[in-house]
Amino acid sequence: MIEQNAFVLHSRPYRENQLLVDLLTEQDGKVTALVYVGQSKRSIKKGLIQPFLPLRLTLKGQGNVKLITQIDAIAKSFSLIKHSLFSSFYLNELLIRLLTEHIACPQLFCQYQATLTALSQEEAIAPQLRLFELALLEELGLSFDFSPVFEHDVSHFHYIDEQGFVPVYGAMPKQSAHCFDKIHLQAIAQRDALCNTSVPAEVSYTFKLLMRQVINQLLGNKPLNSRKLFANKK
Repeated sequence: MIEQNAFVLHSRPYRENQLLVDLLTEQDGKVTALVYVGQSKRSIKKGLIQPFLPLRLTLKGQGNVKLITQIDAIAKSFSLIKHSLFSSFYLNELLIRLLTEHIACPQLFCQYQATLTALSQEEAIAPQLRLFELALLEELGLSFDFSPVFEHDVSHFHYIDEQGFVPVYGAMPKQSAHCFDKIHLQAIAQRDALCNTSVPAEVSYTFKLLMRQVINQLLGNKPLNSRKLFANKK
């Protein structure tokens, strides 16, 4: 039996009076667990099984699916509205889709909390999402090597999966999802500067395109449902 901090990423009905829950835990990473919530519509446990609520819980069991035997809230739920809420659902879906279960990722857990905190405080959304995406890629062993963008005397680079940044020789191509401005990439390499609100919009856009290319490759042909929330928002 392991007691640890956790967040609910997603839940769905399982058997009678039970929920199957995807968790991000501090010690075990992503975990799937069952919880008995009882028959009452006012079930305390049912009220705790919600995203963005900091939890302290106890997991029991040796198999792939654990059992939640004790669960308590340790703080108020993060206050998230509009695009901050949509962005938080995006974080959860990325974790569900890309993380392997039962692999500890304490740094990513801390980054997730920090990102929720920043979003709840209405900080600029794009820099927070990019920093989280970087932390997730690093957890997956896919960190960027920006050294080529400082070493080659060209103005643009392609990013090719499993090769990294490849210089583009010849005529300057148009900005696209697969071709990136050298100056923008050099700015992105200076990660500490990314949270600065004075970062030019074109740099932020390049960073978004780069991350989307890499994440889409990891996701395969199945798009993220959470992105539809932004598309449908008027």
